[in-house]
Amino acid sequence: MIKVEVVYALPQQATSLSVDVAEGSTAEQVVLQSGILDKCPEIDPTNLTLGIWNRTCKGHQVVREGDRIEIYRPLIADPKAARRNRAEKAKQEGRANPVTGGRPLK
Repeated sequence: MIKVEVVYALPQQATSLSVDVAEGSTAEQVVLQSGILDKCPEIDPTNLTLGIWNRTCKGHQVVREGDRIEIYRPLIADPKAARRNRAEKAKQEGRANPVTGGRPLK
């Protein structure tokens, strides 16, 4: 058996569980066995985005002793679309390039 941690964070609180699992367990198996789905019903077990120590991983990634398996929430907005919208708004307001701090590009 090995000891790993399963973490799920919301803006207001974080849930962290320390669990003992069989050596050779995958990240997805650890999440399902941990009981975190009972404590956080908003997690969709059919659509998990996972990471180990802040690096995304596949559900079939084998975990090691001391790993921290993180369950990521879905993005609210596409980062590229948000950047595009900010740039368009700046253009409409007559501001210069927001990336250069108002200075025009050379």
